[in-house]
Amino acid sequence: MNPLDRPVWQTLTHAHKALSTGDDRARRFISDVNKFVSGPDDAPETMQRVAQLLGPGEEAYILQVEGIEIPQGLIALKQAQGVQMVFERDRPPAYDPDGIDPLGADDAADMLALASLTEPGPFLPRTHEMGDFFGVRIEGRLAAMAGTRMRFPGYCEVSGVCTHPDFQGRGLAKRLSAHVARHILERGERPFLHAWASNEMAIGLYKRLGFAIRCHVNAAIVERPS
Repeated sequence: MNPLDRPVWQTLTHAHKALSTGDDRARRFISDVNKFVSGPDDAPETMQRVAQLLGPGEEAYILQVEGIEIPQGLIALKQAQGVQMVFERDRPPAYDPDGIDPLGADDAADMLALASLTEPGPFLPRTHEMGDFFGVRIEGRLAAMAGTRMRFPGYCEVSGVCTHPDFQGRGLAKRLSAHVARHILERGERPFLHAWASNEMAIGLYKRLGFAIRCHVNAAIVERPS
């Protein structure tokens, strides 16, 4: 299996094992880090273990290339299809780095507020600990950000790309995405990312930066009823 086919499982058993809980049958992120859960396959015993990792009223995200079978004991709140894109060019994308700065623990509250407003994907109080994040501040406000999320040998995901509505239309998302892609390439890894299949604007932006659609992916938000 290509590791990109099941990126959540790969990151939970590699770069983010210390930020997860579970075992060799299924793992999930610690509850204030992220909401993803996964196993190495879709065997019945794996699905049972996935379901056991969620407490009553708790929701989680499943993301993989294969079709998703909802584990017994859980309900699907949402199911949708996305695309997985991989950087295909020989050289990093060109961009203007002016004003792009690293974000860290001191910026966590601003990062969470921006992500809560724009919903680039699940972003919790400790999501910023998953990787390197960068942002642009305008008049002291965090106007836009992007960073790295899933990571496993040879690959690292561009994620958390979002712009405050007050600062849209300035090309900030494109600049930050290019910056993160270059950051990943300089570490000797290959950038990849995910977008909703219906988000033609984002897909077009990433294609212009040098990403190409590798495949479609399946996504589901599941919950254990209270």
